[in-house]
Amino acid sequence: MDGSVAYLLAATGCLVAVAGVVTAVLAQRRTRRRPTGERVAGDPLRDRDADALRGDPRRLKPGDLVEVRGGVTYAVRGSVRLVEGAWSWTEHLLDDADGVRRWLSVEEDPELELVLWAAEPGTTITPGAPTIDFAGRRYRWNESGRARYTAVGTTGLDPNGTLRYHDYQASGGARLSFEAYGDAGWEVARGERLHRSEVMIYPQGEVA
Repeated sequence: MDGSVAYLLAATGCLVAVAGVVTAVLAQRRTRRRPTGERVAGDPLRDRDADALRGDPRRLKPGDLVEVRGGVTYAVRGSVRLVEGAWSWTEHLLDDADGVRRWLSVEEDPELELVLWAAEPGTTITPGAPTIDFAGRRYRWNESGRARYTAVGTTGLDPNGTLRYHDYQASGGARLSFEAYGDAGWEVARGERLHRSEVMIYPQGEVA
C-alpha cells in the first residue's frame, strides 16, 4: 500500500512538472506573437507642463498650426492614423506659407518621439538591404511592417487602407523611410528627430 501511494505521488509530481513546462512554452509563444511595437497604456513620466505650455502633439488635427524651431509655421492639412497590432502612431501633413510640405510623425515608445520628414521624389533606391547609402550617409535597417490607416483632412490618400514600410536610421538620429500605401510604389523620405521644446502647437478648434 505504501509503495502504491509513493508511486501515485511520484506520478502526480511528474504530471505537474510536465504541465508547468507546457504552460511556460505556451506563455513564451504568446510573448513571441505580440507585436514588437506593443505600447504601454501611457507614460507615467509624461511632461504635462510642456503639453500645457507648448500644446500636446498627441492631439494634433487638421487646421491646427505647428511652429518648428521658433521659425517656420505650418498648417496641418491632414492626418493619418496608423495601427499595427497594439502599436499606433500618427503622421500629419504640414504646409507652410510658401507651399513647402513636410510630414510630422508622432508616436510614443513609451516616450514621445517627434520626427519631421521631407520627401525625396525621384529617388530610385528600394528598401530591404541591411544598410543603405544615401545623400552622404549610411543608414541601417531599424524596423519594417504593415499597418492599417485612417486618413482625415487633405492627405491625397483614400480614407482608409494599408501601408507597408521600412525604416532606417543613421548615426546622430537621422532617419530614412520607405512607405507604400495600398498598391502604390515606394515613397522615400528623410527625417530628423525634433526635441519637444522645438515644437509649438496652436490649436485652431474643430474643423468642419
